[in-house]
Amino acid sequence: MSLILFYGVPEGCSFGSIVSLEWSGLPYRLCRIEMPETVSGDEYRRINTVGETPSLLLPDGRLINESMAILNHIAAQSLANGLGFAQGTAEFDRLNQMLAYLNTSFFGAFGPLWHAVEHELGPAEKELLVAYGTAKVEKAHGTLERLLAGRKWLLGDKPGIADAYFTGIARWNDFHMVVDRRQFPAVNDLYQRMIQLPAVRFAHAIEHREKAGSAGNFLGEVGLEEALGLLRQAA
Repeated sequence: MSLILFYGVPEGCSFGSIVSLEWSGLPYRLCRIEMPETVSGDEYRRINTVGETPSLLLPDGRLINESMAILNHIAAQSLANGLGFAQGTAEFDRLNQMLAYLNTSFFGAFGPLWHAVEHELGPAEKELLVAYGTAKVEKAHGTLERLLAGRKWLLGDKPGIADAYFTGIARWNDFHMVVDRRQFPAVNDLYQRMIQLPAVRFAHAIEHREKAGSAGNFLGEVGLEEALGLLRQAA
């Protein structure tokens, strides 16, 4: 059994995991999880008890949840091509540190904005929440601008897992339209470069059910019922 990534749509934070799997060369399949319908259902909770995406089903039947854990697993299986680094090295620590920032501060900055979209609020309450979220997103972009000083990519001399995860989150600003990314030239340049890459285009096409050409080892999509059957067989 190949890897199966359960990815959420629309605008799921599993986007970076799809891009990273494309780069890794690992054989994998995808299982589409609609949000909020399927992700909160009893069937999917057998995969992820928290009711969130992404989740990664390993060939031995183990499950990994949470983006940071999944990205670190993909990186650990991709040491030969430089996508990941051996634990205990300076490169590993820098990658882990960057993923942690993206997973907490950058991801979390959009939380108030998503709450304002997904919940029924009074006009004054919504305005306050959007203002708070906008300030957090601006601050997070400013921090990334400083972290990118003098660099083309978040880490190293080529796009990597941190850049993939960044892109999946950064595109949320295109939905909420609260920050003019051009105010942050380094961040904007990184984003514009990333969205032109084949693996990023592939992940976007997959999410939008458009024709998608994989440059990795993508083996096709699988339904949730079939994935649950494979999980039972592996148990």
